[in-house]
Amino acid sequence: MKTAEEKKYNKIITVLSIVLPLAVAALFGIKIDLQLPVFLPPIYAAINGLTAILLVIAVIAIKKGNRSLHERLNKSAILLSIIFLVLYVLYHMTSDSTEFKGEGAIKYIYYFILISHIILSIAVIPFVLITYVRAKLGKFSEHKKIAKITFPLWLYVAVTGVIVYLMIAPYYI
Repeated sequence: MKTAEEKKYNKIITVLSIVLPLAVAALFGIKIDLQLPVFLPPIYAAINGLTAILLVIAVIAIKKGNRSLHERLNKSAILLSIIFLVLYVLYHMTSDSTEFKGEGAIKYIYYFILISHIILSIAVIPFVLITYVRAKLGKFSEHKKIAKITFPLWLYVAVTGVIVYLMIAPYYI
């Protein structure tokens, strides 16, 4: 039986899992004439890389029984993911998209990685939130079960974010 608190969190998770991707898609249609002081793609690629590192260290920490470090690392990974999302949307609202100009097999590899990255970046949202809430509510056996799915998905999204950046970086103007 779910508690009132758990039901409240589940409603929030459902709303965020729907609203975030829709908001990001809608914001892509808005262009702001603003010259940003920094070149954002390498910054948010680095954020993705750091997120991947934190996720791996978080798993190592919990396997060694260090729940406190595990929790801090995962909260940091969530914060980095939020920062990434804000910077990513800001960049795409202020800059034109960069076209991938690679040819042959590399083109198909790039688009496979990009499309799987995008799809899983949307799919991972409820997994991350549910995993976090289960830990927050002290439901550690349920947390552990879903974390076994969340971790590889989130890690894939973080790592492929870096790969997509590295593959398209030569085509930035």
